[in-house]
Parts: sequence; C-alpha cells; structure tokens
Amino acid sequence: MVNIIAPKQFKTVAWKNGLGETTELAINSGGTLNNFDWRLSMASVVEDGVFSNFTGYTRNLILIEGNGLNLQHNDSKIDKLNNLLDMATFDGGDKTVGNLHSGEITDFNIITRTKCFDTKVITQNKAVEHPLEKADLCFVYSLYRDAELVVNTSQQVIKLAAGHLLKITNTPEDETDNFVHISGTHLIIVYLLQK
Repeated sequence: MVNIIAPKQFKTVAWKNGLGETTELAINSGGTLNNFDWRLSMASVVEDGVFSNFTGYTRNLILIEGNGLNLQHNDSKIDKLNNLLDMATFDGGDKTVGNLHSGEITDFNIITRTKCFDTKVITQNKAVEHPLEKADLCFVYSLYRDAELVVNTSQQVIKLAAGHLLKITNTPEDETDNFVHISGTHLIIVYLLQK
C-alpha cells in the first residue's frame, strides 16, 4: 500500500527533554513520544546542548539544512555532519551532545526500537533512478524537488511532491518488489525490517 503524507498532516510535538520542538512526520499506530516502535521527524537545533535520552532505540540523524553539526557520544566518539545529507547512526541511550558549526541547523530523524527493527537509511544527493528494496516499511522524503515512483506491474507513476513523505507498507497483495524505482534528487530513503 502506498500513502503520501502531506505537511498539513505533520504534527508539532515538544522534545522529550523539553528544550525544543519536533515536527513529527509519521509514527507507528498507537505510538506516543514515550512509547513507540518507529518515528520519523524533523527538528531545528538552534544552540548547543544535550540530546533527549532514547534508551532502547537506535537513532539515524541526517543534516538537511544549515552549516553543520558535531555529535559527541558519551564524551568520546564524535560524528561530524558537515555536508547536506550527512548522517550519524547512534544508540539513543548514549549521552549525546550537539555542537553547531555556525548557526542553526535542521535535522531529519529516524528513531526505531532496537529490539523490533533493523533500519537502513540511504541518502542520495544526485538525480538518480533508485531501485527500492524489499522491506516491511519504506519511506521516501524529497528535500527540494518532486520525485516519481514507478509501479512495475502497471507502469503507474506516483508523484511525490517535495516536502511530502511517501510511505510504502508491504502487504501480501502489494509487495515492495512491485516497484521499479524512485526517481529524484536529494532523497532520503528509509527501510524498516521487523526482527
């Protein structure tokens, strides 16, 4: 099943630590800020600070606007997000401190319950025809330009407007294998596979 989630359906929710706000694009049915299996969101970081604690979760954080961000985990490992669509993957239970390079940034977040899902995230700057992989859930987000999904069985073309979220749910009647590719530029592609 293919759904397109429009920006008017996104929700604004407070950060878990109360120090900011997140734009929640999608969350599993019945999920809440304190108890969910997967969640996709965007947030602006306007000052250096400690990230919310998400023990039991895996975080994938992608730079989508701004001049960069360093993430220091447990006072040791540092992820440097210098360029558009750079990504860091880390344990949500780590003590993570964000340090801005120069001015505020916006990030795209995929947070999944580690014991429930394996997560694969692909970022693509250049214009490509990207074949989609089989997954229980697949999401596609295009930053700047409209993208297109071509359906193999019917050659139907589904338009994905920039700033909208495409959600593909794998069901026996409608498997991800039926999709040939997504065409676009500056894409974030997320695959969730149940363990």
